[in-house]
Amino acid sequence: MLIGCSGETSVVDPAGPAARTIATLWWVMLAGAAAILALVLGLLLAAFRRRGTASDEAAGVKVWIIGLGLVFSMSVLAALTVYGLFAGQRLMPGAGAGVEAGVGTEVVSVSAQARQWSWRFAYDDRPDHITDDVLHIPAGRPVDVAITTTDVVHSFWVPRLAGKLDAIPGHVNTLRIEADTPGTYQGLTAEYNGPGYRAHVFTVEAHDAQSWDAFVAGDRQ
Repeated sequence: MLIGCSGETSVVDPAGPAARTIATLWWVMLAGAAAILALVLGLLLAAFRRRGTASDEAAGVKVWIIGLGLVFSMSVLAALTVYGLFAGQRLMPGAGAGVEAGVGTEVVSVSAQARQWSWRFAYDDRPDHITDDVLHIPAGRPVDVAITTTDVVHSFWVPRLAGKLDAIPGHVNTLRIEADTPGTYQGLTAEYNGPGYRAHVFTVEAHDAQSWDAFVAGDRQ
C-alpha cells in the first residue's frame, strides 16, 4: 500500500490534530533539507569558478565555508531538531495532553490487540463489546489507544489521524488519535510480521455524537 500525498493513507493529508502536527513537521523538515541542499549545490558551483587572488580566496573561505557551509547548515539542523522535539512532545499522551485549552473534552480510552493477522479492539465505555479489524471512535474527541500484541511485534498506524506506534509482546504502548470529522479512515500495520502482513489492515470509524452515544449504548454493532 503506497503512502502518497493524497488518499486514504496520506501522511500529508491530515484529518486530525496529531496528523496535522506530523504533516507540518514533514513540510518544515523538507524546507530545511531543501535549503541545505541548495547551499551545498551553490558551494559546489562556486568551487568550479576561476580562482582569484589569495585575499579573495581567504574571503571566500570565511563567507562560503565557515559562514554558509558550517554556520548556516548547523543553524538549520539545530532549529529542525528543536522543532522536532517540540512536535514530538505535543504528540505524547498524558493528563490533558492533546485537549484544546478551555474545551475540557474528555479523553476516550480503547485498547488495540494485534495478532497474525488481525486487530481486536475493546472499549472502556462499552466493556462488553469487542470488534475485529474495525475501531470505533467519536469524532472531535481525543482517543487514547492502548496497543499490545499476542505474538510478534506489529505497528499500529492510521496515517491521516496520527503517527505510528509499535505493538510489543508483554508491553502496552499508548497512542493518542483524533478525527476532526465523522468518516472512515484506513489503518495498517507498518511492520513486517511474517507472510500475509500486507493484508494486515483495519479501519477506523469515527462517529458523530449521536452515533457514538448509540454505539456506547449498544444500539449499533
